[in-house]
Amino acid sequence: MKHNLKVTLILVVVFLISQIMGLAIISQYVDKRVVGDDGVEKTLYKELPMNIERPQIDASKSYIYIIGAVIVGTVLALVLIRFRSIRVWKTWFFLSVLLCLTIALKPFIGRFVTWLLPVMSLKLVLGFRGTDLFVLLIAGILAAFKIFRPSVYMSNITEIFIYGGLSAIFVPIIDLKSAFILLVVISAYDMVAVWWSKHMVKLATFQRDSKVFAGLTIPYSKVSVTKPAATMKIRAVKKGKKKVPAPKREIVETRTERTAILGGGDIGFPMFFAGVVLNSAPFPHFFVVMLIPLCVAAALFLLLTFGKQDRFYPAMPFLTAGCIVGYLLTMLF
Repeated sequence: MKHNLKVTLILVVVFLISQIMGLAIISQYVDKRVVGDDGVEKTLYKELPMNIERPQIDASKSYIYIIGAVIVGTVLALVLIRFRSIRVWKTWFFLSVLLCLTIALKPFIGRFVTWLLPVMSLKLVLGFRGTDLFVLLIAGILAAFKIFRPSVYMSNITEIFIYGGLSAIFVPIIDLKSAFILLVVISAYDMVAVWWSKHMVKLATFQRDSKVFAGLTIPYSKVSVTKPAATMKIRAVKKGKKKVPAPKREIVETRTERTAILGGGDIGFPMFFAGVVLNSAPFPHFFVVMLIPLCVAAALFLLLTFGKQDRFYPAMPFLTAGCIVGYLLTMLF
């Protein structure tokens, strides 16, 4: 087992919660579902806060642009690692987290603020943009704590929302075919990056050491126990005419600080796929689509259970298998 059972279950449960929250955020940005002039059903989406625009690209070719963005982002990150530019990395990451949290929190906090502003007689002053600014302020505070005052709880709680915000940007520009291709290509890339070039290992190590990690992190202590050999007997040692007892062999416990990690891409890409399935005609029920995150979480649990300690594994091939199994199960309903 890669980690102990407790840590494994925590990682899988937090992962599953992030997937559920991601689907909830995506569904909040669905405006309505209509039938076009060509007779094809499609989903219309609400605008993003702060006038943020989604990329205007063909959904059938969106996987090309997303894979290109992943490659460019990886190259930039490797350059930052080469020059140890931790400040630049933190600034870049802060802006990304701020953007995603603003989008993720808007559907929930926005409703509260819309009700609260008239009560406080501020709506005439701030108007609708006041809601966006309030959400941006909350997202900025959370992002600042995550990046500049990191803690285990703050880092993982924000990660639960971040990828839902990212999905609200990309799910509307991905169709089902592109989602499948994206999973397969990213899985192949993940295997190359971990097992061959190993640059994904460098990225993960750099992020962990800089305490700014894009993904889930669960630190824990591993206790190693050293016991006396079973075949060795403790006997008295003769010293002149006296017998001096041999020293006792004590049990020694050694604590090693370890961290269970799961990369952001391993959270985001299965979420993209589940979100696309949720909004693809014929439209399945929300709880039917939940089969996909459940199968992906099961695949993650199996990977962590049968994986070996102190080894890095590409998670995406296993999570992609979970996505496919989950999708096939949704076809039964």
